[in-house]
Amino acid sequence: MPGWNEPADQVYVDLYWIPLGAGGWFVKRNGRLYESLVALPEGRPPRDLYHSALEVVVPEGRFVIEQAPVPRSGCGARGVVAEGPVGLRAAGRLRLFRYEVRCWRDGHIPDAAEAVEGPRRLSTDSDLAHRVLQLVPAVPTPVWGRDELRAGDMWNSNAVISWLVARAGLNPEDIPLPTGGRAPGWDAGIAAARRHLVGPGLRPDPHRQGVRGARA
Repeated sequence: MPGWNEPADQVYVDLYWIPLGAGGWFVKRNGRLYESLVALPEGRPPRDLYHSALEVVVPEGRFVIEQAPVPRSGCGARGVVAEGPVGLRAAGRLRLFRYEVRCWRDGHIPDAAEAVEGPRRLSTDSDLAHRVLQLVPAVPTPVWGRDELRAGDMWNSNAVISWLVARAGLNPEDIPLPTGGRAPGWDAGIAAARRHLVGPGLRPDPHRQGVRGARA
């Protein structure tokens, strides 16, 4: 594709760590309750929770990659490339119980201004940035909030981002979390990447590539 060898300042992949519930008290309150319940049996104090999103800039444009609830109709184009169920697979027939994965040209990240430590630059490599964009339609779509992969972690927006990062050729385990924070779902995405799982059926990728940090 022409233009892939643009200067580094015109090509980058940025990660945003956004405090859970930055845009509303309901999500924040439920997130704190969830973390308190998880922390108690682990014998540790509750931590701040974060969800993640990517911004990818290439010569062809700027793209926002994230997982989000399916909004009501009439919300306009959002670059949706995949959908999945929330809570229960059968419930995914209803809009309220579906999430969507977006690769949104010129899109915006809600609450990006609340991101801790600002955007974190992951790469300025043009091939890697394009690889991230090419991978988004193949992201696995397990049930949100469940551990269908038996990875010891639930699937959510962080799982989508860590899967993309790992499959693109970066090591998600090298990406530090905000100090004192936790990102539920991050390990689930790494597990799916290591198993070379793609798509809604969680099928093995026939064109599997090595995943950095993966164990044999």
